[in-house]
Amino acid sequence: MDEAAKKKALRMIPYGLYVLTSKSKDGSEVAAATINWVTQTSFQPPLVVVGVKGDSSVHGCIQDSGVFAVNVIGKEQKDLAFVFFKHNKAQHGHSISGHPYEAGKATGAPIIAACPAWWECKLVGQVDKGDHTVFVGEVVEAGVRRDDHTILMRDHNLNYGG
Repeated sequence: MDEAAKKKALRMIPYGLYVLTSKSKDGSEVAAATINWVTQTSFQPPLVVVGVKGDSSVHGCIQDSGVFAVNVIGKEQKDLAFVFFKHNKAQHGHSISGHPYEAGKATGAPIIAACPAWWECKLVGQVDKGDHTVFVGEVVEAGVRRDDHTILMRDHNLNYGG
């Protein structure tokens, strides 16, 4: 296989960027990571899937607590995407890597204050293949702070994945 062609072709998929957050079961640890593999898979019940790197701290928190939140990164928030490209769990009070969050109403998963929208999920299934796990979450709460579209990788030449 032509590796360069494979990478270029896979990067043509129109990915949005999101900050995935979770917490440990006892709430002593929070974690966040920028992800791009997100899609809705069911209307009733409302289900979404996210792809999460198996060795990340957010993966461990999801496995432990069974909850996560997907925070939409707005189209002008490129810097926020870069903050969480490295898996973060640095917490000081109610902030992760300097970004304030609040505990979600339904799950307690961190909701990043700067993000225009989010949804909270409880874990209902998973598939472990390759270096990522696909987590299936039932949406149990959602919110919108402002009407904004997610940042797209292709609009900012973010060569991630492939």
